[in-house]
Amino acid sequence: MRLSVSLGLWQDRPAAEALLTATAADELGYPEVWIGEMATYDAFALATAVGLRTRRVALTIGPLAVTVRDPVMIAMGVASVADLTGREVNVAVGTSSPLVVESWHGRSRARAGRALRESVEVLRPLLDGEKPAFEGEVLRSRGYHLRLPAPRSSLTVAAFGPSAVRTAARADRMVLNLVTPASAARLVDRLTDVAGTEAGPGTRTAAWVTTAVHPGVEAIDRIRRAVVGYLAAPGYGEMFAEAGFAEIVAFARTGPHPRELMAAIPDELLHEVALLGDAETVRKRLNGYAAAGVDEVALVPVSTEADPGGVASLEALAGLLPAPGEQAPPRRPPDEAGR
Repeated sequence: MRLSVSLGLWQDRPAAEALLTATAADELGYPEVWIGEMATYDAFALATAVGLRTRRVALTIGPLAVTVRDPVMIAMGVASVADLTGREVNVAVGTSSPLVVESWHGRSRARAGRALRESVEVLRPLLDGEKPAFEGEVLRSRGYHLRLPAPRSSLTVAAFGPSAVRTAARADRMVLNLVTPASAARLVDRLTDVAGTEAGPGTRTAAWVTTAVHPGVEAIDRIRRAVVGYLAAPGYGEMFAEAGFAEIVAFARTGPHPRELMAAIPDELLHEVALLGDAETVRKRLNGYAAAGVDEVALVPVSTEADPGGVASLEALAGLLPAPGEQAPPRRPPDEAGR
């Protein structure tokens, strides 16, 4: 199974540690770095900095919220990073959360699933340097094509619910976040079921999985804090309940203070959605995701005072990487013209 790295963007750690993670991934031979966007760096700015500080690693920017960034903005940003860094740059899109979209940006998430699907339809020609003429139900784009060289990026869709999985079937990759192997297996099966009726069969599946090799108390608590917001969420709560944590899910849905909920989360729950332990334990857990049909795990290394940027965790797992040249980044297949 392919291994890549996703920048953690831990909000209670120095923002610049993301660059430590990225440069370590490049030096250790990981083929790709995922660069998301939370509350600190703009994703395109951070991707440019990463591209200029590394030698060969491919970049995937996102998932970017389609109700915040329109397809032309995304295509211009991706092309800019590719041109400035000379690096392969791919893009991931998703619907993001009500907190980010509605509270932070003051945008509506109404019909977000439709916006996701239409964004994928518009992005494909834009990233190929073509001029789309698209009139959708929530998006439209007409008359613009990239002035920079077309990056011909692969497209990834962040998915969890049925609508997003159907959209992912039209993309090159589906990415999952914070999932158990059992939940990942169901989503892979759902993707397989719809792929035959959608435009893009053969979509690969990636999963972002938080990782800490030989984790200390700080690492465990950082993961526990990250899980708090998901326990009561539709779909995620059911996933945790299925894994044996129905009581903590029920408690989360009573609306307790986040500190109270965090204190109630057992370590065993974290092990269901994270890679924790020594290198051999992590390897066995990775086998569980492989058995679920996941093609790629993007390690999200936990950054701590003892391990800034999660570099030690990446070093401990670098031995699982294949020899150079055997693990190429995912690229879109050539079109009929051989491009």
